[in-house]
Amino acid sequence: MSRVIEADWTWTGAGFESGIRLAIDGDGRCAVLESDREPDERWNGKALMPGFVNAHSHAFQRGLRGQGEHFPRGSGSFWTWREAMYGLVESLDADRIFEISRLCFEEMVRAGITEVGEFHYVHHLREGDWKLDEVLLRAARDVGIRISLLLAYYRSGGIGKPLTGAQKRFDVRSPEEYWNAFQRLSEHLDPATQSLGCVVHSIRAAPLDELAEVHAEARRRGVVFHMHVEEQRQEIEDSVAAFGAPPMRLLLERLEIDSSFTAVHCTHTSPADLRALFDTGANACICPLTEANLGDGIPPTGLFDGKHALALGTDSNARISFLEEMRWLEYAQRLAGERRGVVLDGAGRSAERLIEIATSGGARSLRGEARDLRPGAPADFICIDLGATSLGGEDGTRLASSLVFGAGNDAIEGVYVGGRRLHGMEG
Repeated sequence: MSRVIEADWTWTGAGFESGIRLAIDGDGRCAVLESDREPDERWNGKALMPGFVNAHSHAFQRGLRGQGEHFPRGSGSFWTWREAMYGLVESLDADRIFEISRLCFEEMVRAGITEVGEFHYVHHLREGDWKLDEVLLRAARDVGIRISLLLAYYRSGGIGKPLTGAQKRFDVRSPEEYWNAFQRLSEHLDPATQSLGCVVHSIRAAPLDELAEVHAEARRRGVVFHMHVEEQRQEIEDSVAAFGAPPMRLLLERLEIDSSFTAVHCTHTSPADLRALFDTGANACICPLTEANLGDGIPPTGLFDGKHALALGTDSNARISFLEEMRWLEYAQRLAGERRGVVLDGAGRSAERLIEIATSGGARSLRGEARDLRPGAPADFICIDLGATSLGGEDGTRLASSLVFGAGNDAIEGVYVGGRRLHGMEG
């Protein structure tokens, strides 16, 4: 038996429209929009939109919040931050990583995130035991968030360097061991809300031949493949010194890249290599708040030409607000280029394009499919309180822009995954 809801405004993909009725079937999927059936529930003063899809997260790094913001010896960098991250890794046991991850996922839900791509590489309590992977699935299940657990292949501590210290907790000794662990983990999935994807951490974390082997097997299995690419200038310099080319160019030359591939960050990728990446149909995932927090830099404007396949991620989870990720995707470009209006759709609209990136763009990166409220899609949606202080009663004509450029998490009143309420109001 379906349940029909009508709010003041509902996101249809083109914008917020009135008079839209959302039907949710017994399997937790959207049945119809614009139904003739009278609504079972009328949500006055509310708007409905698809849940945000967070394509890139390291949940355990939520445990670093508030650390590393004191610089008694002068400014720091990504590389000094990384040492603090390794210190956290050394302190983690199964209970601690569960609690940090559960807290992180709960905060995501409150920010309107209904699905997360968890880029996970802390595999071991002790060498080779693979005890910490299923913990992430349990934490997600406990909260109710939908998860794509992106299991990371991590083999070296730098190009041509062995793993040392805390990095040994990431160790994958061979592609065969990796896929065995992948198969074992698949037996712990809740098929309704959980799936697996493939990751090679970065060009510095795996020999090129093993990277290519893992990617080829991921394509054969039909699973998505994610990878950190060119977040730091030093990564590019090291790659050029070792291989004679930057990481992105190596990947384009050596891998059969297609729409199942997502490059995370691309902060220092050349315009030519970006064009070549998008010509394959691949995705790029940008993490504006983390890239700002770590001082990575600002991604090149070439990422935002046309309707490239873009997604957003919370990465280190130093701050979890997808509304802020969306606005800073645009704001960073305004600061870099000294102009307004960079991330735009075909009609010159910024907020609508940012919402598409934060919803369907993330779903494409994790699942290869759009994510909105179309019939047959999971009923993963959020309820916006039009009377929230940061909105102040906006109508549908300005709601998208007011939400993206002016609102905070306080405007998100209810969050639903598979039609089931995880946070906030009911009716």
